[in-house]
Amino acid sequence: MIEVGQKLPNATLSMMGPEGVMPVDLAGRLKGRRVIIFGLPGAFTPTCSSAHLPSFMRTRPQFDAKGVDEIICLSVNDPHVMRAWGETSGGAAAGITFLADHAAKFTKAIGMEFTVPASGFFDRSRRYSMFVEDGVVKVFNPEVDRGCSISGGETLLDQI
Repeated sequence: MIEVGQKLPNATLSMMGPEGVMPVDLAGRLKGRRVIIFGLPGAFTPTCSSAHLPSFMRTRPQFDAKGVDEIICLSVNDPHVMRAWGETSGGAAAGITFLADHAAKFTKAIGMEFTVPASGFFDRSRRYSMFVEDGVVKVFNPEVDRGCSISGGETLLDQI
């Protein structure tokens, strides 16, 4: 599992752009920037939609005031689903970036994958939040329970 002080592994994620699906080079996006990344099991899932995402929507202005350049919501979904969730949840309008780790390569590289066949979750992301400066993890909150007790926006905001 990734730890504070380590550089995030490079990954190519994806998002929907004006011309369709576009690749996102994570290392390039993080270079020289202060970024929040929060990972979650899936778009449109109950806790992700009712607690985790809204916590970052609520705290977006306070993160801006602390000099955070971007807040990224990352999930093992396809970019079409992430765009739809961003639009219907209000997260995109609130300034959250929705990135898809469609093959779970980044999620696996940081040691945050899990599988629960009975729920239809295969190689999904465990819930977490992190504060990253220039690609280096400065704060990391992997969730230990099923809820959103330590990985929410308010907790991370207090830590930076």
